Amino acid sequence: MLKGVPGQPRAMSVFRDIGESLGNTVLENVGRAVGRAQERTPLPVDLLESDDAYLAVFDAPGATTTDVQVQYDDGAVEIRVDRFREFFEGFDMRYPGRGLSLDGRVELPADAAVDPGDASATLKDNGTLHVRVPKVDPDGESVEITDEDGATTDGEGN
Repeated sequence: MLKGVPGQPRAMSVFRDIGESLGNTVLENVGRAVGRAQERTPLPVDLLESDDAYLAVFDAPGATTTDVQVQYDDGAVEIRVDRFREFFEGFDMRYPGRGLSLDGRVELPADAAVDPGDASATLKDNGTLHVRVPKVDPDGESVEITDEDGATTDGEGN
């Protein structure tokens, strides 16, 4: 003889179990879809320009320095963030809703003369990644800025 929950007919118990199973499946699939959509959406980026450099500022939420890859390819700064999903003791993953592999790309102006070999990338505490690509003059020399006192700087106060 099949037993149900005391006080509930067997059919109600079966429907409840089916409902929970369907609910869990729906949540899991929604979470996976959200994660995949996030992975396909490029990271937001601002491109700024000074007299001596371009600065690409990407949103890089939850990234650490070991998660980030930066490259310069054919006039564009490209990044990839491969985040590690932390495990929380005592908790089971109901559905994975956060993308783990995130990409970003920004094209520099077509006439940009830059030295990607001297570019630098800095991951900030506020969850942004700053990629600085210095400009060069047409002869390939770094652009130096002279202040009103005649001192030269690399554009970052150095």
